[in-house]
Amino acid sequence: MTDFSSNTPNPNSQPTDVDVDGLLLSLRRKEGSWVEWGQACQSLQKAGLSSQKIFEETGFEPIHQNQVIVAAQVYISMVNAGVSEEVRSHFEKTGSDSLYEFRILTQPERAAAATFMLAHGLNSEDAKEVAKAMKDFSRLRVPPTGFSNHAGDAIAYHYWRLARQQSDLQERSRLIAKGLRFAQTDAARQQVEKLLIDFSVTPKRPAPILPFYRLEIEEQMPRLLPIVGKMPLSVADLKAVPLVEEIGPFRMVQFSGQGAWVAVPGWQVLLKAEDPVALLCDRSLLPNQDSSYKEEVLVVIDRSQREWDDSSYFAFAQGEVLQFQWFEESPEESLLGKLILILNPKRILDEDLTKDVWQIDE
Repeated sequence: MTDFSSNTPNPNSQPTDVDVDGLLLSLRRKEGSWVEWGQACQSLQKAGLSSQKIFEETGFEPIHQNQVIVAAQVYISMVNAGVSEEVRSHFEKTGSDSLYEFRILTQPERAAAATFMLAHGLNSEDAKEVAKAMKDFSRLRVPPTGFSNHAGDAIAYHYWRLARQQSDLQERSRLIAKGLRFAQTDAARQQVEKLLIDFSVTPKRPAPILPFYRLEIEEQMPRLLPIVGKMPLSVADLKAVPLVEEIGPFRMVQFSGQGAWVAVPGWQVLLKAEDPVALLCDRSLLPNQDSSYKEEVLVVIDRSQREWDDSSYFAFAQGEVLQFQWFEESPEESLLGKLILILNPKRILDEDLTKDVWQIDE
C-alpha cells in the first residue's frame, strides 16, 4: 500500500502560533483543497474565533465549517488506514459530504467505505446508507450466515434484511437487486438470491418507546446539598464547605475531593437559598427541644443569610463551637447563617413490610 503521509496535511501538526489573517485570506479566496479548508477552519476555531466570526470573514457558513472540519479528520484517518492513490486523489478533490457521513465508522471501516463507494460509482446521497449499513453490521457479534466482513457483504446484508421485511413485491425486488449488486462474495450473493423464490415476510420489529419523563413541578427536582458533618461541629467545619454551583436545567453539581451529599426535595425555601449547606443533628441539641428527643434530623443553613431578623433561628459561634439560637434583639455575636429547614426522616412503621408491596396493597 502506498504511503501518502508525506504529501497529506496533518491536523495534529498545527503550529502553536496560528496565522489567523493568512488562514482567513486563504479561506476567503478558497485556496487549496477542501481538506485544507477544514484544517484551516479547525485551526481558527482553536485560536479562539467563533464559527460566526469565521463566516463573516470568509463566507464559510458554520454548518459548512463543521462539515469540512469533520470530513478532513475522516480523510486523514482514511489515508492513514491505507487506501489506493486513486481513492486518495478522488476524495481529496471532492467528497467532503460523503466522508462526513463516515464519521461514525472506525478508521479501517472509513477506508473500506471510501474504496467501496468509488468502485461502485456511488454519490454523496448513498454515503449515509453505506455508513449506516456498515455500522449496523459491525455491531453484530457474529456475521450472519453467508455474509463476510467485506464492505460489499455488509451492505448486501443491509438490503437483504430490508427486503425480507417488505411485502410489496416491486419494492422487495428493488432491494434484492441492490443486494445482488453490492454482494462481494458468492455466499452472500446466494443468500440474497434465495429471496427470489422465498416470499415469506419477516415483520419488522418496532423499536421500543424511549422512556421519556418530564419534571412537571419544582419539588420533583431535588436540591443537592453538601453535608458539613454531625453536631457538635466547630465554626471552622461550617466555613470549610465550599460554595456549591449548580449547572444547567438539571442542577448538576461538579465536585472533587472528600465529602458527603444529600438530595432534598426542591421546596421553595431551598430553591431560594443562595448558599445552603446541611448538617446532621440530634433533635435534642436544637433550641427549645426536649432532651428525650434522640431522633436524628437534617438541618439546612443558608450561609448567605446573615442579617438578623426576629422571626428566624441563626447559626452562630459560641467560642469555636457551632450553635443555633433565636435572638429577640440584634445580637452582638456574628451570625453565620440562617436556619431555613429542619427535616425529619420518613417514619417507617415496619421496614420489612415495605419490601413486600403485595402486603401493603392488602
